[in-house]
Amino acid sequence: MQLTRAADYGVRAMVHLASMPANTRAGVADLAKAAEVSAPFLTKVLQRLTSAGLVVSHRGANGGFTLAAPACTISLLQVIEAVEGPIQLNLCTGPCLAHATECNRQAWCAVHCVWMHAQAKLREVLAQASLDILARDSARRLELIHQDR
Repeated sequence: MQLTRAADYGVRAMVHLASMPANTRAGVADLAKAAEVSAPFLTKVLQRLTSAGLVVSHRGANGGFTLAAPACTISLLQVIEAVEGPIQLNLCTGPCLAHATECNRQAWCAVHCVWMHAQAKLREVLAQASLDILARDSARRLELIHQDR
């Protein structure tokens, strides 16, 4: 499984928002620079994040984007799924979970349990990674890089 560019840029933008002081708004140009992506492309990603309720879009002269909730309550899993939809390693771990009849191999396929376990662990790891921890870790890493120069 490989994340799309849209998910990667969405994560970058969300970590940047999480690193900002509370109630600070970031414009599309600022977020695009931080995410190293074009503003038009990021605008589409931000629309998905807004629709998912993870960011709030403020219009007007003092407009911009803010996190919709505290960074400690937003996980990497939420961000990725807001941009890409539900994570699934393969068809077996996707729709057939809700509708077992969609996977006619499930009853005898020895790999099914491995896919299910891997899917669960991936979701678990991404769900435990909150934006506040990622933002703090990124800031710490940048500080270490600047100290080495």
